[in-house]
Amino acid sequence: MATQYAISGTTAKGIAASVERAVADGSLPPGSAMPPVRRLAEELGVSPGTVATAYKELRQRGIVLTRGRGGTVIAEAPAVGTSGSRRPPKTPAGVRSLAGGHPDPAFLPDLLPPARVVPGPGSHRTSPRLPELEAVARRWFERDGVPAGQVTFAHGALDCVGRLLSAELRPGDAVAMEDPGFHRLLDLAPALGLRIVPVAVDEEGMRPEALRAALRAGARAVVCMPRSQSPMGACFSERRRAELLAVLAAAPEVLVIEDDYTADTSGVPLHSLTTGGLPRWAQVRTVSKHLGSDLRWAALACDETSLARHDGLLLLTSGWVSHVLQETVLRLLTDPATAALVARAEAAYTARREALIGELARRGIPAHGRSGLNVWVPVRDESAVVNGLRSHGWWVAGGARFRTASAPGVRITTAALPVEDAGRLAGDFAAVLGESESTYGG
Repeated sequence: MATQYAISGTTAKGIAASVERAVADGSLPPGSAMPPVRRLAEELGVSPGTVATAYKELRQRGIVLTRGRGGTVIAEAPAVGTSGSRRPPKTPAGVRSLAGGHPDPAFLPDLLPPARVVPGPGSHRTSPRLPELEAVARRWFERDGVPAGQVTFAHGALDCVGRLLSAELRPGDAVAMEDPGFHRLLDLAPALGLRIVPVAVDEEGMRPEALRAALRAGARAVVCMPRSQSPMGACFSERRRAELLAVLAAAPEVLVIEDDYTADTSGVPLHSLTTGGLPRWAQVRTVSKHLGSDLRWAALACDETSLARHDGLLLLTSGWVSHVLQETVLRLLTDPATAALVARAEAAYTARREALIGELARRGIPAHGRSGLNVWVPVRDESAVVNGLRSHGWWVAGGARFRTASAPGVRITTAALPVEDAGRLAGDFAAVLGESESTYGG
């Protein structure tokens, strides 16, 4: 019976809504098989076309996946906030958290001094971007060779990426994303009704053959991190950049979005795809990792079409980014003391990341992390490692929420892990592996 599947309704929208409710309350957990179209149609007393339309809507919204002969199943991370979503679990009491991906508060500047000027009424519409901050943003991109002929602002990196994808794609379209990749980006795409095509990642970022396969599968946009890739810490080499540009040359209509979210603290130079003459491109930069997570501001450099589409949607929603926020960001980006603090943060993050990788290597444990704030350690059993380290007083992130089809692992944020503590964590990691008899891949 249809009640077995917690599905009801006599219209396509009604059937789709009942499935979404069942996913939200846990009646249909991720991976659950949906009934065949004709069987459900008979049980609900509707036409097969009505059920097929409902399934199509659910696919477009990322709630279900169709696996050919494997039938239709509930997606592993449906965009309705279920228990199977990629939201990180709460940190248990009494443990030291290295799971959040956050910077060390000791290296964040004071945000309390007030903005210099609050503009008068009407000036937001006539001048949505402060000219002084726009000039600083242009120099920020140009410092790393990113073209800065068209620059605009957004309310953080995810806000910007979401608006770019919404303006470029339609529900049901495919977007190529890193696997493993940033869990919030992996949730964002299905929330927009987009279909994710996973692209395998190694220490140099997206693998060219995997990107080529994603484009052949119909991806109309590509989202990637050129350095500090989360969760692996990968970064584009000059060789990898050239290889990826060669692949993208065959798909000039595809929008390529780079999220360079740690532009000032990655510890490595930028080898950006945006400098390769792509027709459709965008690079997003944010200040949340080096100035403070409460500063929901991002700068966007992009081609003319992307700029027009992004700002058109921005105008229809929030209209502009707060000038008070812009003034605060401008003050910090032009403050010599803040610049010195950020430079110390970059040096510390590099030393801490490399210290843990080195200590793990001494114990025969391969780990990845060539840039940024995180280290990725491949494991066979994520839960065993996470729970085992918890018993030793550490809390790390299980890799399931970062993965689509890639192998298991755990992510460790090393930003707040002093060099002197790396050996103790690596020793506890080795002990946990011995206790769980886990095995590792490269």
